Amino acid sequence: MNLPKRYIISLVTVIAVTLFFGCESNFKEVQKINFSEFVPGSDADTVNIKYTDSGRITVVLISPKMLDYSNLEFPFTEFPKGIDVTLYDKKEKRTYILANYAVSYKNTGIIDLIGKVKITSEEGQVLETEQLYFDQKNEWFYTERKFRLTDAKGVSYGQGIDFSKDFKVINSQRISGEIESSDDKI
Repeated sequence: MNLPKRYIISLVTVIAVTLFFGCESNFKEVQKINFSEFVPGSDADTVNIKYTDSGRITVVLISPKMLDYSNLEFPFTEFPKGIDVTLYDKKEKRTYILANYAVSYKNTGIIDLIGKVKITSEEGQVLETEQLYFDQKNEWFYTERKFRLTDAKGVSYGQGIDFSKDFKVINSQRISGEIESSDDKI
């Protein structure tokens, strides 16, 4: 049985179209099966949270929006509209933190601060950078990004810094700037 070429081409086209539409339906069903919703367990507007330790306030966190993803395997809390945080030490000295965006990872205790991050100590030291991490357990800040540090001695710039939350210990990398010194030998 010899069929003309146009019948063969038509037959192949009909089979291809049938397979295409048949597979598309199954593909959409498979996509639905593999889809898992990524929604927060809770969502809050205009939050003002106070953390305490033995009746003493240790942190005040203010944010226009908070999304809590504690319902996930790797839980975290997101602050998509930024945060304004005040940290208190045992002597009631404060450190102020501002950032355009933040994520707090519950399992690691790390907070990722992003976008125009500014930290100010009560003594007037100011650190500015685009991204900064805070290790809550060790009360330690760090970044590999460019930064600007301003204090009573002057302004310094660099890339990469880590420091204690009270600015008492500062380790900076690749620094430049003008800093006052009481020692003429420098």
